[in-house]
Amino acid sequence: MTDVKIADDLWDDDRQAVITSWSYDDGTMVKKGDIIAEIMVEKAQLEIAAPASGILRIREHEDAIVSRGAVIATIE
Repeated sequence: MTDVKIADDLWDDDRQAVITSWSYDDGTMVKKGDIIAEIMVEKAQLEIAAPASGILRIREHEDAIVSRGAVIATIE
């Protein structure tokens, strides 16, 4: 199992991000490198890519507020 984390280096300050959308539903097969989610930091929309191939298991849903380093999903 691989954790999908919000990278520590995506933004400079300590502010949090909001998950604006998931590109795939929970339980969907994804490939490494697929854009699986988008997050909003201040006024910037950032994409989150799958770190591995497998079945996506979403842990944080759209509109969730997340911090750097947070695990937002896993890939089985």
